[in-house]
Amino acid sequence: MARVLTPVDACAIVQAMVEEMTGQSSSVTTVTSSNFVSVGETILRSGTENTLNTLSLILGRTFMAVRPYKAKLMIMNSLNSGLYANRMRKISFYSRPAKESGAFNTNLNTNHAMGYDNGSNSGASLPTMWEQNAPVPMEFNFGGRSVWDDSTTVYEDQLQVAFRSPEDFAAFVNGIMVEKGNDIESQKEAFNRLTLLNYMAGIYDLNAVNGAAIDMTAAYNADRALSPAVTTAQILSTPAILDDFVRFFVEKVKVLSDQLTHRSIKYHWSPAKTIGGVNYELLRHTPKDRQKLILYKPFWIKAEATVMPSIFNPEYLKVENFEGVDYWQNENVPMAIDVTPAIPDVSDPTQQIAGTNVALNNVLGVLYDEDALMVDYQLDSAYSTPIEARKRYRNMWWHFAKNAINDFTENGILLYMG
Repeated sequence: MARVLTPVDACAIVQAMVEEMTGQSSSVTTVTSSNFVSVGETILRSGTENTLNTLSLILGRTFMAVRPYKAKLMIMNSLNSGLYANRMRKISFYSRPAKESGAFNTNLNTNHAMGYDNGSNSGASLPTMWEQNAPVPMEFNFGGRSVWDDSTTVYEDQLQVAFRSPEDFAAFVNGIMVEKGNDIESQKEAFNRLTLLNYMAGIYDLNAVNGAAIDMTAAYNADRALSPAVTTAQILSTPAILDDFVRFFVEKVKVLSDQLTHRSIKYHWSPAKTIGGVNYELLRHTPKDRQKLILYKPFWIKAEATVMPSIFNPEYLKVENFEGVDYWQNENVPMAIDVTPAIPDVSDPTQQIAGTNVALNNVLGVLYDEDALMVDYQLDSAYSTPIEARKRYRNMWWHFAKNAINDFTENGILLYMG
């Protein structure tokens, strides 16, 4: 199920994600990202203009109930490859092992002896210095394009009867544009949120090969040697236990952050590679300034007094590399995710597949390398039509083309409560 070069219309999934984000959907609905996120009277009885049929004829001062909205989850890395690049190529290199010593006679090889030359001497010594040790690259192509449009109609004259002055009418048109801008910001946030949800679910689904999905409830019970073990429900509902769990959580995040700085095989997927009977591993490390942390904000607020001074300082994470979220997928069920992710086929890394559905009720956060989670902005433009000469209106159109990128070969750790 590789991403195709033909642009995929993302309108439906982006709009579905917007409805989850804004609470229009009362429960968490499974998101299949594997193929890509005062009661008032609406009409006054005095009548309305007859174009939109929703604006009352002018009675007095008009208040525009609109304010600008800024998309969340802008912590993700952004690329801008433009329309001429439908895919991004990323090249990494496998770690190569050290070689046996040829400068000395050792327990393994006799490299210096009367009559020996610079060859292998029938296998008694190491090969010539011209033995080749080529680099072992790994190339991934992050291809694809998700596209959608948006629009609004602007009437030139028909709505002026509903306003007292050109200034009032201008304020009305401005309100239209601000709210349409809010729609677009919600769509951008939905795309970012879908990218994040796929990444978190993908880490969990690939846990057998990356060991990067950590059940913090189980880890807490093991660390504190609790018997009987406490449940997630007990932790979240018992203040004394929750306070101790918060301290453990802070300690754990600091330890994990330190571990990510070491060049190792942990917390990412290393595609299998064997050449001449030698197995090669893809080693990764993530310096502190390249680490990013997204946490469930209500839990973060509980931890804020101890976490802020403890985690965010020069030795640990930078505060600008952190973002809190009030919910992951649906604000009515804020800690839950329900996603069928796109993941690499570990048996054939040239392909991506739809993974197993991941439904988790209590997700705390994700700590990751900034290169693991990105959005490629390929097109973001707006155009206006001429005025329709007979009916006196114009349309404005916005066009979007983006690509959501998850790289599971980079470090990333999912923190959840089982």
